[in-house]
Amino acid sequence: MMPWYYGSEAGWLVPLTMTLGMLLFWGGLVAVIVVVLRHRQFARRTPQEVLAERLAKGEIDEQEYQRLRDLVRG
Repeated sequence: MMPWYYGSEAGWLVPLTMTLGMLLFWGGLVAVIVVVLRHRQFARRTPQEVLAERLAKGEIDEQEYQRLRDLVRG
């Protein structure tokens, strides 16, 4: 028999700790998977999307956008 269930001073503490540990483990695993999947989505952007985003942020002006767009299109 397991000593923490029968006659131990911390009878409820060990199962509680094990449950919290499992929740932290599975929650951390899910968080890592979500972060990896989100990173892969950002990595799949096309060059045109990157240029449009840079134009929207004001990093480049419209003339530079058109020049780079034409360059990317070939």
